[in-house]
Amino acid sequence: MVDTAPRLGAARWAACALLVNAFVWGVSWWPFRMLQGYGLHPLWTTALVYGFALLCVLMVRRGVWRAYFEHPGIWLLAVGSGVTNICFNWAVTEGDVVRVVLLFYIMPAWAMLLAWPILGERPRPIALLCLGLSLAGVVLVLKQPDSAWPIPRSLPDFLAIAGGFSFALVNVMLLKLRETPSEARMLGMFSGGAVLSASVALWGGAAGWVPAMPAAQWDWVWIAAALALAFLVSNLALQYGAARLQSSTTALVMLSEIVFASLSSVLLGAAVLNERTFWGGALILAAAVWAANTDNQPGL
Repeated sequence: MVDTAPRLGAARWAACALLVNAFVWGVSWWPFRMLQGYGLHPLWTTALVYGFALLCVLMVRRGVWRAYFEHPGIWLLAVGSGVTNICFNWAVTEGDVVRVVLLFYIMPAWAMLLAWPILGERPRPIALLCLGLSLAGVVLVLKQPDSAWPIPRSLPDFLAIAGGFSFALVNVMLLKLRETPSEARMLGMFSGGAVLSASVALWGGAAGWVPAMPAAQWDWVWIAAALALAFLVSNLALQYGAARLQSSTTALVMLSEIVFASLSSVLLGAAVLNERTFWGGALILAAAVWAANTDNQPGL
């Protein structure tokens, strides 16, 4: 008889790690908005946060940069991480937090589709039904009383949907790269977040739609430093948990971010939970839960 206790224990620790990541992401809108109040655009904040994390990795593992040449998949992980952080951090700073997080969490549906070409996990009929249910929830969230079609109509809407897609790519790539050294995966995630966000911020500054980074003041530097530490811990937790669980299970556990974000934003007045958003979110959540619970059932 095989003892399954060690395996179950490892799965619990992986799930707890993902909960830590979900909590940090779920409440991160608050410090991002605080920093924006000091004139720090979320793109610059993201660059600072991930630049700090990247510096820590390079100091601890000085030769880790070779991973880009030894493990080509790190490049795709870096792009996914960079796009995810640009889109999500910008969206929750500018838009209604609950609406942004719900649109972001179409992610499990994207993960099903991306796992096919990347991991060889072909979607089953039940997965397609879950995808349809999730999209029905998106329609409810996007539909406005004054609009004829349920389509994204604001920058935060577009950013949230794009961020969810790229986050699905990150989760799938973490699973694909689970045999690579953990520092190599960290390099991809942190370098992608730092380099891409800084590049977009510089481009936006030259074009005139991103303000220059303000002069360093203790009033906001300590907030940025605390946020950087929190994101460092959360990303370590994500790459630990996602590399040890199936992609659909990861997506399910990460849905707790919706709870953290919704409660914190409604209590602090950064979101409005109306009836349409509630029911749309319920469909998105139901689709994700259904997908995860049927992941190990053959023939569905």
